[in-house]
Amino acid sequence: MPSTQQRLTGPGPLFTQEDIPAFQDLVLSRYRSSGRKFPWRETTDPYAIFVSEIMLQQTQVGRVAEKFPQFMAAFPDFSALATAPLADLLSQWQGMGYNRRAIALQKCARRVMEEFHGVLPNDPEILATFPGIGKATASSICAFAFNRPVVFIETNIRRIFIHCFFPDNDIIDDSTIRPLVEAALYRENPREWYNALMDYGTELKKAVPNPNRRSVHYSRQPAFEGSDRKIRGEIVRQLLSGKKLTEKALVSQVGGDPDRVGRILGALEAEGFIKRYGRSFSIADKTA
Repeated sequence: MPSTQQRLTGPGPLFTQEDIPAFQDLVLSRYRSSGRKFPWRETTDPYAIFVSEIMLQQTQVGRVAEKFPQFMAAFPDFSALATAPLADLLSQWQGMGYNRRAIALQKCARRVMEEFHGVLPNDPEILATFPGIGKATASSICAFAFNRPVVFIETNIRRIFIHCFFPDNDIIDDSTIRPLVEAALYRENPREWYNALMDYGTELKKAVPNPNRRSVHYSRQPAFEGSDRKIRGEIVRQLLSGKKLTEKALVSQVGGDPDRVGRILGALEAEGFIKRYGRSFSIADKTA
């Protein structure tokens, strides 16, 4: 049998369906000997894990590790998050990017309080109906928060299975990967298994050319510089100072074409981030 390092970086196929037990042993042994430590891995509190999963959707893990304790201190449970003023929520979210996630997170908290008496559902089909949560995130929440043996595919998992099982395939669909993900699931402890996969996927990212480029689901991250996303974030940051600012002042502060800034202001207002007062704007009092 190839060594651990050969399994990690060598040519493949490294594993076949018959090698699933060896694959499990490799992934779990690496995790048990050198798994990463994060605050959301030190708890089984569904709320804390729920928050971490939303944060990890589109933000690097190092940044989440820095912001997560601050966010949890400010909003320690669903009730606190559900009732938080929008300005406080967005202030705590600063530096995470994709502010829509913060609003979606608060809407989820309100639904948990209003429909589920403050208890997060452990059913992925129910969670997938929550704002900003797709099927993969719903399943990941159930795996990490409730240790449920659910099957899901995300970037790290996709990278691992393409590299280890499909090294010679140029175009790979998740429907091809999914049966192997299900067969490999360590059902004795799904939480540990998926944590181990996340860490192994991170190792692969550093060790080999990105296997995900061979996935039909692969798409490049749009450039941040000069994007609408950057302007949106800067507008929110300026308004979090607490001052009402005119459109002209915001154009001056954030730069960019006035028509473009005006369009983005309109979108932020429609989405509930900001409120117009005559010719001025401020952060809205609360989300709709």
